[in-house]
Amino acid sequence: MRENGTIGDTARSHSPKLLCSFLFAAIPCRAQVRCFGSFIRTMDKIRCRLRRPRAARRSFRLNQGIRRVVVFRALQVGDMLCAVPAFRALRVALPQAHIALVGLPWAAQFAHRFGHYLDAFHAFPGHPLFPEQPFRAEEDEAFRQAMRAEHFDLAIQLHGSGEVSNGIVLQWGARHCAGYAAQASGEQGEAQSWFSYPQQGPEPVRLLSLVNLLGASEKEDHLEFPLHPPDWAELQRSGLAAGLAPGSYVCVHPGARFRDKCWPPERFAQVADTLCEEFNLRVVLTGSAKEAERTRAVASRMRMPAIDTASPLSIGAMAALMSGARLLICNDTGVSHIAAGLQLKSVVIFNQADMARWAPLDRRLHRCVHDPGGERVDDVLQQARQLLTGPGYCG
Repeated sequence: MRENGTIGDTARSHSPKLLCSFLFAAIPCRAQVRCFGSFIRTMDKIRCRLRRPRAARRSFRLNQGIRRVVVFRALQVGDMLCAVPAFRALRVALPQAHIALVGLPWAAQFAHRFGHYLDAFHAFPGHPLFPEQPFRAEEDEAFRQAMRAEHFDLAIQLHGSGEVSNGIVLQWGARHCAGYAAQASGEQGEAQSWFSYPQQGPEPVRLLSLVNLLGASEKEDHLEFPLHPPDWAELQRSGLAAGLAPGSYVCVHPGARFRDKCWPPERFAQVADTLCEEFNLRVVLTGSAKEAERTRAVASRMRMPAIDTASPLSIGAMAALMSGARLLICNDTGVSHIAAGLQLKSVVIFNQADMARWAPLDRRLHRCVHDPGGERVDDVLQQARQLLTGPGYCG
C-alpha cells in the first residue's frame, strides 16, 4: 500500500517550479550560487524520471517451459463440449505438455474421448455452492492434497466467472493460476492472471478467448465429437439401429435435464409426423433412460410409427446413432452440441436460455427457434424443410 505524502505524490501534485523553490530555499545562502546549477540538473533528472511511464507488468504467456497443466470445468455434457475449442487451442500451444482435466465424475469418459487433447482426468468432489453434484466433503481434503502433489505449472479456471471457482483452483498449488473473474482489471501478478468475465458472446468463443489471452494462437471455434469403435460396437449390441440406413431417418430428442427447457410433446409429435410424410423419413426418438417418459409421450401423440430408442445407452453410442440421421430436432440441451460436433444438421428449440450464448455457431447447419410458449410449430417446420432440402441434400 502506498502512503500519502511521499515525494512521489508531492511531485505529481505540485508544479516542478514550486517544488524547486521549496527545496532551494532550504539551502544556506552562501551555498546557493555554488550549487544552483547542480541543483537544477538534479531536479531535471527527477522530473524526467517522474514523468516516465511505469513499465507495464509483464504478461503471463504460454510457453514450452510449461510442462504440466490442469483445467477446471466441472459441468455437464453440452457445457463440456463448448470447451473443446479451448482444449484444442491449448494443445496446439503446448504440444508436449501433460494436460489434465478436473471435472464431474461422468467426465472421465469425456477426457478419454478427447484423449488427443487431454492426458489425465481427476474427479472433482464438488462444492457446497455448486449444484451440479452433491458435495462429497469426506473426499475434499484428500483431493486437494492429491492435486498439490501433481506440481502443476499452470491451473486454468475454465468453469465460469470465478466467484467460487477461482478460490478452488488457487488451492491446488500450481505455480501460476489463470481464468476469468467477475471483477478483474486484466492486471497480472507473478502467480495469477485474471481477466474480466465476458458478459456476452457464444460460450465456445468465451472459453477459447481465455486461452487466447494466455497466448494460444489457435482461433478455430468449431466443436468436435469423435466417435470411437466401442461406440459403434455398443450401438450394434443394442439392436436399436437395426434396419436404419444412414440418411433414412430423422432424430427427435424431446428430453432435457430440466423440464422447463422442454418443448411440449405434442409439438414434437406434430413436427415428426409432418417430416415423416413430406420426406419419407423414419422417425427415431432419442433419449437417456431417464428421458423415456418424454419419448413415450411423443410417440403416443404421433400418427406415424416411431422408433423409441430411449435407454441406458452411453453418450457415445447415442451419438453414433444420431450420426446417421438426416436431421435432429431437439431442445436446447447437450445433444444440440453433440450434433454440432458431428456436423449433423439440427433445429434447436429454445425456451428461457440465452440463445446468443448457447446456440450452435454454424447457422448453415443449425437453426434455432425461440418458442417458450410452444406456439411456433410452423417456424420449426420451415427451418427443418430448409435444412432437408438445402446444400448437402442428396435425395
